[in-house]
Amino acid sequence: MAIVTIVGSGMMGSALAFPARENGHEVRLVGTHLDREIIDTCKNTGRHPKFDRDFPAGVTYHQIEEVKDAIDGADLVIGGVSSFGVEWFADTVLPLIPDGTPVLTVTKGLFDEPDGTLSTYPAFFEKKLASLGKSVPMNAVGGPCTSYELVAHDRTEVFFCGRDLKILEKLRSIMETDYYNVGITTDVVGIESAVALKNGYALGIALTIGLNHRRFGDETLHYNSQAAVFGQSVREMAKLLAYQGASDLNNLAVGLGDLYVTVYGGRTRLIGILLGEGLPIEEAKAKLNGVTLESLVVAGRVARAVRIAAANGKLDARDFPLLFHIDDILTNRKDAELPWRAFRGEKE
Repeated sequence: MAIVTIVGSGMMGSALAFPARENGHEVRLVGTHLDREIIDTCKNTGRHPKFDRDFPAGVTYHQIEEVKDAIDGADLVIGGVSSFGVEWFADTVLPLIPDGTPVLTVTKGLFDEPDGTLSTYPAFFEKKLASLGKSVPMNAVGGPCTSYELVAHDRTEVFFCGRDLKILEKLRSIMETDYYNVGITTDVVGIESAVALKNGYALGIALTIGLNHRRFGDETLHYNSQAAVFGQSVREMAKLLAYQGASDLNNLAVGLGDLYVTVYGGRTRLIGILLGEGLPIEEAKAKLNGVTLESLVVAGRVARAVRIAAANGKLDARDFPLLFHIDDILTNRKDAELPWRAFRGEKE
């Protein structure tokens, strides 16, 4: 039996308590300073407030003040914060993790650097660990897996990525079940960039739903336009992965699976539909008050990086019409109507 400590009681971090505990491991779920009500609810009811199924018996729940004790003796620490908690996790949690204890982060996103490069969250965490003089194996998970369907035991396949295959094999042995299938790869950039990019591009695909609502009403089918923009997303994502130096472009498929499931449900779909219907970004965000919108962060960061890279001759800006259109909607309040001709390299 292993000890699995999950720090961050958001939906995905909490959902991973199910396979871990059902495999017979001791599971400690720790809330951040923003999760007090969630942890109180879990303690009182045995259920996360966003889930419709009780946690497996034996999961224990801890407030942030108990995080040091909860990490003590852990065989695996899972980072379950959103992209808005990345710096907090690096500053608050990483210093507490003993050398040699592997970390598996679920957080999806990219940082843009001043020179136009893009770096993954695992790379950011590794820099922080190096500054602390710590030796903590950093790993991450990506793939088509929504939290509520993981809780419902809908079968899927994800990939754990990291530098050491032996460590990844150990993590797979802890977490894999008949419904949570786990592949492993050392292509961290390929996996993590693909599943981060899908958030921004899922928003772009969801625009088509809102645009069709605007034109024809809520019941009109809209799969042609969704599929066409999905194809444009694939072209742009492939170029971005190549730019970042992904070692295996086959791992783009992991991001595309994640893109597919994100378009069909969740927060990114909702914001994309509202923008497509014609709401300015401020009003769309207000309608989703309290919802974490990581898609907005990644779209803005990637667009900023690509503009710099294009100015430096490292990328061709004409290859990213959908990315720039999404960014214009978010930053310049441009109408959501899609630049179809630009998708085939023509001027609008």
